[in-house]
Amino acid sequence: MSHTAVTRRQFLRTTATTAAAVALWRPNLVWAGANNRVRIAVIGIHGMGQNHIKEFAALPDVEVAALCDVDENLFGEVIKKHFTSRHRREPKTYTDLRRLYEDKDIDAVSIVTPNHWHALAAIWAIQAGKHVTVEKPCCHNLYEGQKLVEAAKKYKVIVQDGAEQRSNPCAQTMAKFLHEGGLGEVYMAKGMCYKWRPTIRHYEDEPVPSGVHYDLWLGPAPQRPFNRNRFHYNWHWNWDYGNGDMGNQGVHEMDIARWGLGVKLPTKITAMGGHFLFNDDQQTPNVLMAMFEFPNPDGAADKKKILQFEVRGWCTNREGFTEGVTENANTYMTSDRNNIGNLFYGAKGYMTKNVNEWRTFLGENREPGPTGKGLGNHYAAFVNAIREGDPATFNTSIEEGFYSCALVHLGNIAYRLGRSLEFDPQTMRFPRDEEANAMLTRPYRAPFIVPDNV
Repeated sequence: MSHTAVTRRQFLRTTATTAAAVALWRPNLVWAGANNRVRIAVIGIHGMGQNHIKEFAALPDVEVAALCDVDENLFGEVIKKHFTSRHRREPKTYTDLRRLYEDKDIDAVSIVTPNHWHALAAIWAIQAGKHVTVEKPCCHNLYEGQKLVEAAKKYKVIVQDGAEQRSNPCAQTMAKFLHEGGLGEVYMAKGMCYKWRPTIRHYEDEPVPSGVHYDLWLGPAPQRPFNRNRFHYNWHWNWDYGNGDMGNQGVHEMDIARWGLGVKLPTKITAMGGHFLFNDDQQTPNVLMAMFEFPNPDGAADKKKILQFEVRGWCTNREGFTEGVTENANTYMTSDRNNIGNLFYGAKGYMTKNVNEWRTFLGENREPGPTGKGLGNHYAAFVNAIREGDPATFNTSIEEGFYSCALVHLGNIAYRLGRSLEFDPQTMRFPRDEEANAMLTRPYRAPFIVPDNV
């Protein structure tokens, strides 16, 4: 039997399971929701939050019952677009997520805030007894991620990380193929994030716009004047709120690379790059090359594995990533403008992977080998876990998400310090390097403090 046939069966089996999970919601006796209906609140509705609204509202017996955002100006248009024009009940609205968490009618929350709010918003929700799905990256720094994982293990609620490719048959069959030796010993993985990113220009500080609850927007971050380049979307390129493109789009590819390699945390990190071409307000790099070394005791020769990640923000080429893959076979992640995905290198050949498809090329002649594809539904997986999941089992999702986010933060620390670093995966510290250790967390602005004791 060929491996191609096995992966095809695996794909069909996984797809059928996903479809059945979406179509058939059997109530779990340990879940307290009335009539098996899940009431979800979406926190953060400016950009990606609207996709969360759309996807959750489309699921059987799910109601998007509340919206929360610090910008009141967004509510009218979003409610009209996703609710009243579709004859759905209007949701409750909140500007302060703490008031939302007091609402006993809400079963679960979907956190789609800027990065600097992710971990604290999730921890508070978990402590309030809400099920949580939190967008990537699940934490703004390493310390926050550790506390989030602790909370997910302590409380009996479902906690999902935003690494949505984990729900795709494409990624699941990729990992199975690699872990079963389809490429032999896999010694290196590469994650790529080549996205055209124009200048964000420069803007002067200005008064807070009417309807914006700016103190709530800042939350844990330092007090600074309002600036449109530190607000909607462009917050990604400011260290106080975002983590650059490695922590934006790139964390997805970092997660896939780490999963395929079968590694957890690195022992050595190096990174270099910069912000090129534009004299603007961006702080994070638009070109970044980060390298991570992992121990590989079962491997040959040097007994280590390498993960390489690269961000490019302007003119670039394909890097051979789409070799053998037609444009129609790809998803929106790979287009005439953007090139997003992963490469894996092993003893028997190499693999290319985008969101929707992976392909292998084997031997010296790079002969086409086994392939896999298929998209799942990350939103349905979360709701299904609420109804039928075991938190102790399902919440490994957030722990795996944390390890991938940890790579993002470690790479950014190496870049910002301008030197290579050694890291101890057991203590999650940099041995004898207090300058680097200080960057594993940050000062918090009261009362928005990530608790040490969750």
